[in-house]
Amino acid sequence: MAERQIGQLSFTDGLVNDAARANAPLQRVSELVDWSAIEALLSGLRSGSMGAPAYPSLALFKALLLQQWYGLSDPGLEEALVDRLSFRRFLGLSLSEPVPDHSTLWRFREQLATSGLAERAFALITAQIEKSGFVLKRGTLIDASLIRSAVNPPQPPDPDLPPDADGRPASKLVKSAHDPDAAWTKKDGKYAFGYKMHVAMDQGSRIIRRLAFTPANVNDTVPADGLICGDEATLYADKAYDTIARRVRLKQMDIRDGIMRRHNRWLRLGPWAVRRNAVISRRRAPIEPLFALLKRVYGLARARYRGLMRNAAAFQLAATAINLQRWARTPPHIA
Repeated sequence: MAERQIGQLSFTDGLVNDAARANAPLQRVSELVDWSAIEALLSGLRSGSMGAPAYPSLALFKALLLQQWYGLSDPGLEEALVDRLSFRRFLGLSLSEPVPDHSTLWRFREQLATSGLAERAFALITAQIEKSGFVLKRGTLIDASLIRSAVNPPQPPDPDLPPDADGRPASKLVKSAHDPDAAWTKKDGKYAFGYKMHVAMDQGSRIIRRLAFTPANVNDTVPADGLICGDEATLYADKAYDTIARRVRLKQMDIRDGIMRRHNRWLRLGPWAVRRNAVISRRRAPIEPLFALLKRVYGLARARYRGLMRNAAAFQLAATAINLQRWARTPPHIA
C-alpha cells in the first residue's frame, strides 16, 4: 500500500509557522524526542483502507498524543487537526494536505493495541528521557490503582459463596459477557469491577519508568518485581508489597528497601517499625497525585474500552503523554 508523502511545506505554510510556534510545549516536545526511533518502531503499521494511501505511522502516533494532552474524542481530534496550525505542524502536515479522519485514527489505535507497540513506544521514549539525565534515580515509588470497567458490572459476588475446587474466591469467578477480561476485587470492604494500573515512578523527576495493566483481581504484589528498574537507590512501596522474597531480592540488587512493613496476628510491629512506616508513607505520597492526574485529566477514572489490550494501550499512551509533558516543561539548560 502506498504511503502519503507529507511534510513538504508550501510558501503559505512557511508564513503560518510562526503562529504555530506559539504552542511552545508542542515545539519543545518536537525538539526533545528522537522521532526516528519511534518511526522505525511503528513502520510496519498502516492506516489506509480500500487502497487509499496510508498516513505515516509516526504522524498518527503523534495525533494520539495530542488526543491525550487535549482530552479529545476521535471526531474532536479530526476537527482540531483541521483547525489548529500547531497541531498540523506537530504532525508535519501542510495546509494543503487532508487530515486523518476519526475512523483512520481508530484503526491505528487498534493496531497499536493488538501489536503491543504502544508499550514499546512508551519504553523507547522513556529511555530517551532517562538518557538525557532528567531521571535522577534516587528512588522509585511503586503502587497500583483501580480503574472501573467501561461496562456495567455483573451481579456482585456473594461473600457467602464458598471457594471453588481450586480454592479460588468466588469473586474471581463472576465475569461479564460484555467485557470478560475485567474482574472483581475487594478493597476497603467494597467490591470493584474492572482493571488495575500499576506504575513505577521516579521519585525526583516523577517520570513513569515502568508500568503494567492487569485485571482488578491480580494482587498488587504479582507484577511488582517487573516494576523494579534495577538502577534506583531505594524502592518505596506500601505494605501490600512487603514479602520476604522481595526484601532478599532488593538486597541482592543493592537497592535500599523502602517497603512498609505489615503486621499480622503472629507479628506485631514495634515502635521502630511504626515510625519507619510513617517516614516511608510520606516518601511515597507523591505517587498518589499521579493516579489523580491519570483519572481526572487523562480520563482513566473509568476504562474507555472493552478488553484488556485496548485499555492497556490507552493507559500506555497516557503514561507516554505525561512523561513527555513533564520532560518538555523542564528548562532546556536542565534537561
